[in-house]
Amino acid sequence: MEEFYRGFAQRARNLAENADPFTRRRLLDLAQRYDLKSKPGSGGGRTLPPPRAMPPTALFSGSGEA
Repeated sequence: MEEFYRGFAQRARNLAENADPFTRRRLLDLAQRYDLKSKPGSGGGRTLPPPRAMPPTALFSGSGEA
């Protein structure tokens, strides 16, 4: 997976060479993020959100009328 992100980072840098200043900055920022993801153990990968707390089932056991 590291090689995948490194390739994307390089592609973004190549595109940035011929881009206008605004797009160049965005592409270089993107390349930097891909570089962080490409380093093993850097924590740059995507993490799952914490599990949601389930409400007590007693809240749902009523007759359904308000």
